[in-house]
Amino acid sequence: MEIASQIILLIVGFVILIKGADWLVDGASSAASNFKLPKQLIGLTIVAFGTSAPELAVSFASLISGKTDVLIATVIGSNILNSLLLVGIAAIVCPPIKIKRTTISKELPLLLLISASMITLLLDSGIKDIESITFSRSDAIICLLLFAVFLYYIINVIKKSRNSKKEYEKPKYKLGKSMLFVLLGLAGVVAGGELVVNMATTIATGIGVSDRIIALTIINFGTALPEIVTTITAAKRNESELLVGNLVGSNIFNICIVLGLPVALLGTITLTNFNLVDLMMPIISSAVLWWVSRRGSNGKDGKILRHEGFFLLLVFLAYYSYVIYGAFA
Repeated sequence: MEIASQIILLIVGFVILIKGADWLVDGASSAASNFKLPKQLIGLTIVAFGTSAPELAVSFASLISGKTDVLIATVIGSNILNSLLLVGIAAIVCPPIKIKRTTISKELPLLLLISASMITLLLDSGIKDIESITFSRSDAIICLLLFAVFLYYIINVIKKSRNSKKEYEKPKYKLGKSMLFVLLGLAGVVAGGELVVNMATTIATGIGVSDRIIALTIINFGTALPEIVTTITAAKRNESELLVGNLVGSNIFNICIVLGLPVALLGTITLTNFNLVDLMMPIISSAVLWWVSRRGSNGKDGKILRHEGFFLLLVFLAYYSYVIYGAFA
């Protein structure tokens, strides 16, 4: 009887998650029109920060409990999922995924710079000491300063949008209702995602699945559920600007805030069980996404086609095959 109630709660969690994503995409798209702002800007900020809330909660919880490897695994895993799996699935399901010129020339390079900075800070003691990596409070403060640079960029985009005479589509809802849908949607994707992760973990533990496998699968993918569902929903509604903005903003938020804020507040951490491939994957995944996005753009808006989505998915599967093989070897 207990397993039946857990399965029911798991289904309820998915329903809340999916409905929350519907409201979030609807509200964010309408809010952008009300504010007369580009949709990718709303994706870069409100949607991205909101869908990264589970990762932030996990990072604080893992650091307080002393499980520092979980913290960095959450950041690395989430960024790889966002850049490769989610964009890949979106391009396969609803091609092409349109990429704005500013995203190709500014936002993706900024993500690459921040990803490279994170790896540099993690490896500042040298590759020889990779089995015992430290990430200090000063490193975390640098990440927070990089986030301030990102916010400065956002403020400039807002100013340019205000001075622009570009025509925006008529908002679906008035501003108050749009923001209500955004808040309800964020609450839905976060609460639904947490319920799904908790119930899936409980069920897996109950049937004898090891903690190691649960950590590699349910926790890593579970914290990314808000991004996954929001991405698929945005792709189906042809909201490419919102989709890409969400994923790029989420990756920047993960590095600067999900990793930086807990360490800045709680102190230096030491990481083990990571190799150079794991640490380089955020840069590799961001670089692959940028390369695919700019192919054929020639200084104009770009697009990711279905076969390019399969390529992103292939890179993702190659890395996770490597991880799973290493876990069981």
